[in-house]
Amino acid sequence: MVAPKQLFLGIAAGVGLGLAGRLFAGDSAWFAFAVQNVAHPTGQIFLRLLFLLAVPLIFAALVTGVCELDLRHLGRLGLRTLGYTVVVSAIAVGIGLALVTIVRPGEVGGDLAGLANGLAETTKVPPPPSESGVELLIQLVPNNPVKAAATGDLVGILFFALLFGIGLALTPGESAKRLREVIDGLYQVTMRLVAGVLKLAPIGVGALLFTTTARLGVDVLPKVGAYVAVVVVGLALHLCVTYPLILRFLAGRSPLAFFRDVRPAMLTAFATASSAATLPAALEVADARLRLPRHVSRFVLTAGASMNQNGTALFEGVTVLFLAQAYGVELTLGHQALLLVICVLAGIGTAGVPAGSLPVIAMILATVGVPAEGLALIVGVDRLLDMCRTTLNVTGDLVAAAYVAHAEGMTSEALPGDKST
Repeated sequence: MVAPKQLFLGIAAGVGLGLAGRLFAGDSAWFAFAVQNVAHPTGQIFLRLLFLLAVPLIFAALVTGVCELDLRHLGRLGLRTLGYTVVVSAIAVGIGLALVTIVRPGEVGGDLAGLANGLAETTKVPPPPSESGVELLIQLVPNNPVKAAATGDLVGILFFALLFGIGLALTPGESAKRLREVIDGLYQVTMRLVAGVLKLAPIGVGALLFTTTARLGVDVLPKVGAYVAVVVVGLALHLCVTYPLILRFLAGRSPLAFFRDVRPAMLTAFATASSAATLPAALEVADARLRLPRHVSRFVLTAGASMNQNGTALFEGVTVLFLAQAYGVELTLGHQALLLVICVLAGIGTAGVPAGSLPVIAMILATVGVPAEGLALIVGVDRLLDMCRTTLNVTGDLVAAAYVAHAEGMTSEALPGDKST
């Protein structure tokens, strides 16, 4: 894995050069050429390499993880993971809704509703999903696993891999044993390729952030600055308060040692804004740095890449309440309680890809009677917020894996200097 210092230097260089270029050469042809034809393709190739390996890695990791489990414990492990996800996501959404209610960012900066309607005419606002709640539930079960892999249907891939792993674990005989070895070999080969791709992370991450900072518009920032601040503060509170409490009292780990060890995954998540693309780095951190039991980390992290998205749930709650304030739609405590439940469930089902939450937010806005055109207000700053909430999502997955391993009595090998394990 690439050293955290090198990755941090790539991030700093990308942000610094992007901001400097926008400030001093924003209108020049050579700067536009550098962004469009050098930085953008470099960052996208790096991101595509991670996505290229994500599907075989998710399938192999979850299948081998299930096969290594005692199937009598699989239901308990799944229920424990799901229960953790619901409770901690509810805490995250509660933090966000409390901050929006106190700060009321939707009432800051003048006519935000008029600005949103004007921006909607020139900004591509994602439409809400057309499926009903029952249809969305049905679609959790894919009718074609190959199609699910081709379209990036992460939940479908997870369902098929889980079902396949259970079937493989229940099948006796040498042929099934050899198939397990083949899938484990696929996991090992994929991780070797991931290690090679991650060596390019300082360059790829720097290029992604250079492109983002060079293109990020600032015209709308003064009016939505309060909203951005509320989201970032909410994410920071969950990261710096909720997670350390869980680590100390429920996972039996030192929070400082834990955050030191997971830095590579956090930096990768911040740069890629994708839980799915960060999964290889998270799995390597769980194995090499946190020393978590492999079957637990594979199960929890692969499922968490789609299900355990605390940052996404918080972001969705803050965004909906912010836009309701901007449009003057008063949501009662009952509506906010319903919003909390919807955001927790939406966080579980949101795709772990960049901007994957925007269509879900559009659906929630329609549910509570807020115009979906309001999303145009946040499209310009969503990349930055996506990077922040993905960092929280990935860190939360690793916290969940540490908690589940400790709760199941599956101790890990202690790391040097960490006396808490």
